[in-house]
Amino acid sequence: MLRQIDVKITALGALGDGVGEHEGVPVFVPGAAPGDLVSVDVDAPKKNGLYGTLRKIIEPGDARREPACTVFHKCGGCQLQYLADKPYENWLTSRTEAALAQQGLGDVAVAEPVITAPKSRRRVAFKALKAGKSLVLGFSKKQSHQIVDVTDCPITRTEITDLIAPLRSVLTAILPNRKQAELHLTVTASGIDLLIDAPMELDLAAREALVDFANEQDIAAIHWRDQGFLDPVIIRRTPMMDLSGIRVPLAPAAFIQATDEGETALVREVVAACKGAKRVVDLFAGIGTFTFPLAQNHQVLAVEGAKTALEALQGGANFASGLKQIIAKHRDLYRRPMTAKELSAFDAVVFDPPRAGAKEQALELAQSDVSTIVAVSCNPNTFGRDARILADGGYNLKRVVPIDQFLWSPHIELVGVFEK
Repeated sequence: MLRQIDVKITALGALGDGVGEHEGVPVFVPGAAPGDLVSVDVDAPKKNGLYGTLRKIIEPGDARREPACTVFHKCGGCQLQYLADKPYENWLTSRTEAALAQQGLGDVAVAEPVITAPKSRRRVAFKALKAGKSLVLGFSKKQSHQIVDVTDCPITRTEITDLIAPLRSVLTAILPNRKQAELHLTVTASGIDLLIDAPMELDLAAREALVDFANEQDIAAIHWRDQGFLDPVIIRRTPMMDLSGIRVPLAPAAFIQATDEGETALVREVVAACKGAKRVVDLFAGIGTFTFPLAQNHQVLAVEGAKTALEALQGGANFASGLKQIIAKHRDLYRRPMTAKELSAFDAVVFDPPRAGAKEQALELAQSDVSTIVAVSCNPNTFGRDARILADGGYNLKRVVPIDQFLWSPHIELVGVFEK
């Protein structure tokens, strides 16, 4: 049964929730900041404390500021937009330190976070729903399938937000009533790449409307995906990514780093850590975000399990000049991690797995004699787990850099440098 209590917030938790205490029990309050005195509704205690719903800010603390977005209280993104700059930066550092401390690595030096600026996000997924004669286009409400209509977004590049109104117009014309679509937009070196995912076939009128839209807005390419079937509506220019001066073709809605600034920071740390190595293996290489900058000074084996990504990497390597040798290899590193024996041929290893981390690969790395390992992760918890495995194998975690590409959200990228 719900009851109302007043709580003084003293810290931020791992997900950015305000944390206070009531009668000796921790209270977690989304939307609250350190220094706030808040009124919250709480239910029965759970394993690690009480979870509250914010009713009212009785007295705001110094860590709070007015959110920049007009739909902040509705939209499910940018949960920490109400935090002032310094408290937000401090939270990024403490979140990283806490994940390391949980694995007994609390003495590792955590560098000052790299925080990307507003209006820097270069890939976005919007949702759209036709409702009568109008169309709702935006992001999902927190913990809901309801779509919050947007006209702008403070974290997203203007090349994308300038398309919101034109997209609304063309989708209103082609989507049937009550049909929903998901729009994946990516800013590439050759223009905007747009993938529209919707459970319907395009008729001639809809196809012509999208072609006109692409021409009017100078869109590089539009694909339509209906239940897995990919239809190239129009390709005016092949979407390409510029990876350290190498042009790499990009498949529709393919993974890239979320911001240019974040990618630059990640590459800078990886390249610096591998300095002096002759042969480097890039595990979970993707389209070559680290492969190409590394290949300027090192021989690189790029290993990737997704064939589409590996084909893009190989396509870039085939036409690149002025680089050392690049060998691209298809391999599912979850099912068949590179063994310690195979890794012994390399002077440095870079691995950048998905959010689940790379436990099996970390176990092999821990048994290897590679002198330098660079771990890149988008999940502090699985980074900590894999770091512990490497530490138990005799590797010393020298440095960790938090890189915030998902501004005002609980998601943090980390780069860690290990030495044998």
